[in-house]
Amino acid sequence: FLDPKTNTTASFSCRFSFSIIPSPLCAFGDGFAFLITSNADSFGNDNGYMGLPGPVLSPQDSFFAVEFDTSFDPSLGDINGNHIGIDISSVISFVSVDALSRGIDLKSGRHITTWIEYRDSLKLIRVWAGYSQIRPPSPLIIAQIDLSKQFKDYMHVGFSAANGQGSAIYTVDRWRFKTFESYPSGNPIDVIDEGDCLTCYPEDAGYNGSYSDVDKRKAKIAETALEVGGLVTFVFTVVAIVGIISCFLIKKKRHDGRSKEDHVCTVQRVPMRLALTDIKQATLGFNKNRIVGEGASATVYKGSLPSGGAVAVKRFEKPNRVECARNPFTTEFATMAGCLRHKNLVQLQGWCCEGNELVLVYEYLPNGSLDKILHNNSSSSIVLSWEKRLNIVLGVASALSYLHEECERQIIHRDVKACNILLDAEFNAKLGDFEATIPAGTMGYLAPEYVYSGVPSEKTDVYSFGVVALEVAAGKSPVDNDGCVIVDWVWNLRKKGKLLDAADFRLRGKFNRKEMERMLMVGLSCVHPNHEKRPSVKEAARILKGEAPLPLLPVKKPTVNIRSVFPEASELIDSGGDHSPGFDDSLWMTPRSRFS
Repeated sequence: FLDPKTNTTASFSCRFSFSIIPSPLCAFGDGFAFLITSNADSFGNDNGYMGLPGPVLSPQDSFFAVEFDTSFDPSLGDINGNHIGIDISSVISFVSVDALSRGIDLKSGRHITTWIEYRDSLKLIRVWAGYSQIRPPSPLIIAQIDLSKQFKDYMHVGFSAANGQGSAIYTVDRWRFKTFESYPSGNPIDVIDEGDCLTCYPEDAGYNGSYSDVDKRKAKIAETALEVGGLVTFVFTVVAIVGIISCFLIKKKRHDGRSKEDHVCTVQRVPMRLALTDIKQATLGFNKNRIVGEGASATVYKGSLPSGGAVAVKRFEKPNRVECARNPFTTEFATMAGCLRHKNLVQLQGWCCEGNELVLVYEYLPNGSLDKILHNNSSSSIVLSWEKRLNIVLGVASALSYLHEECERQIIHRDVKACNILLDAEFNAKLGDFEATIPAGTMGYLAPEYVYSGVPSEKTDVYSFGVVALEVAAGKSPVDNDGCVIVDWVWNLRKKGKLLDAADFRLRGKFNRKEMERMLMVGLSCVHPNHEKRPSVKEAARILKGEAPLPLLPVKKPTVNIRSVFPEASELIDSGGDHSPGFDDSLWMTPRSRFS
């Protein structure tokens, strides 16, 4: 939201359509709000307030909201139970207007389209609303506000809702948002509501009719329904960093006191929205001969863009219906566009959401995925040296440490495995594939508690990382064709006092024995059956580098007992192995799932 060249705040425009449908059995809910906030975790979790932070807000947090209030609360200065207002870091509106007096009934259940525009050069905010898709000539609200005091470099943009004592369904049908530069000479009446879209739907490119027309054509409109009732507060947030679509460069973050080694997450390139014609030209019309990878929900093509050279084009399957905006494209785009700039993460260069096509464009990594090199047994295959293997594992550790501990919001990858680790021309590792949805992962890489609960955590990522470390050191698959599980195999070698026999025979003994022992011990420590005894990825990396002592592990594989929380399935499940003296693994409980 800030332009480092001119030291000015970005202007923005927004357009969205929504409806509010009450419950016939309950009082009306509190309403919902369009929101720009510095802290996506500051939402209220009780007492309504449309999900906005309550009257007491942390001094370092700030937000701007346009509220569509359907509840009358005199203590908050509400003018009635059907009004539109502007909130500046407080649920007590800075300015509000009676919606009914302007011919708009927020409780009617009808589709309402809203336009919001802020021009920083004029310090002016304006809000329009109406039942038509054509913007009314006169705004409902015009207010002189300086939002530069509220905005930071990066802000979260989305919607929030809460019902307090009531109940209602809030539906956002479509949404456009963009930032732009404004100048004092600009025309304050013109609204920029076309161009880059932050939330895209398949029919965006050709939509020009009313909602009834869309229904008649059976168009696939993506709806996000927020159903909330009673005292339950539900907050829906589409977390998006608006800098990805702004028309000016993003300021690099200043990291005071950090060494050069820590400067691995600075922004190097802003992802761009690309035209479908350019994508098709780059891939020769999605030619089958250009396919370099296929997944559960997408196909990856090698392409070439005039502006970006070789790229990897990830084409997602055409969705029959987009439910709650939680399709693989949306999940991956929201994650990768959220300022994930790290030398060991695959970099998103652009995207396309046009017609029925959903495409993400990444940097192209010429050496492909780690698993294809590691498990290629042909005579012409590349055998990775020990130095390259150690560097790859450290690169993955650096990426996971960034996701777990250094991001503004912690990200759990959930699908760390060799085929999701890509290698550049120098065989540096880059972690990719953030499309996973719960339950994710691949058998052999899954932590036991994840198998039984389906709930990912930082420690389930640690377990997967441990399997990768063992896989790289031994050159064996997590589960080979004979059903041998690498985790059990390495534990058995340690039990026999032959841990270093796990080293990949293709290395022909050309490795540092201490480094090999550290990697195998780190791998076993990370796959400890009890998640509480696993190290963090950052701690594991320090051991790999020789900056910390080897972990204390039993000689034999520890036993962990997983008890179902359901009475009808209360048997104990033994993961195998024996307890060693001095290593007491306490019982921990997770619910059974459909996984076997």
